Amino acid sequence: MKNHIITISRQYGSGGRKIGKQLAEKLNIPFYDKEVIDLAAKESGLAADFIRGQEQQLTQSLLFSIVTNFTGGGSLNPNVLSLSDQVYLAEANAIRQLAEQGDCVIVGRCADGVLEKEQELLRVYVCADLSERCKRAVEEYGDKPDNIQKTVKEIDKQRARYCQHYCDRAWEDADNYDLCLNSGKLGLDACVNIIQTAYEQMKKE
Repeated sequence: MKNHIITISRQYGSGGRKIGKQLAEKLNIPFYDKEVIDLAAKESGLAADFIRGQEQQLTQSLLFSIVTNFTGGGSLNPNVLSLSDQVYLAEANAIRQLAEQGDCVIVGRCADGVLEKEQELLRVYVCADLSERCKRAVEEYGDKPDNIQKTVKEIDKQRARYCQHYCDRAWEDADNYDLCLNSGKLGLDACVNIIQTAYEQMKKE
């Protein structure tokens, strides 16, 4: 039987991570974000700091068929794969391992693309108005206010390019998600409640 996994993709500054964490606590299921890095480092032999530094950074291309069919573990050969490919495959393998353990919430890292053929997914996209995202980035994330709009937009562009490159899909396309929520309009608590309702309905089907 496949596990039921909630994946959360989010615009930078939308509060998607906080929504995911609150949701997991409410459902009493595991929440995975930085934990993916730790497991990827352990299983691949790559340093955790290296993975953090390379996340969502693209170098050269790897055949899409190799990426989507990768299920192996162990060390990755740096003479064959680019730095970004090594990180993506290490994290993809970690995501699969975590999802196999049971229902959970996974934030970011193209988890919806990695797991789409292997688990029952509730794919969520969280967005918000740019002004609200910039405010959260400064007040909660500690980003510098200078050129904050440029910073926020660039991070979203990196996420979009990463998703297109490795999952062959448009990151901001609503057709790729089951729920698209504007956290600025709804509020974080309402977003948590909506996702919870959708998850419980999915479990019944």
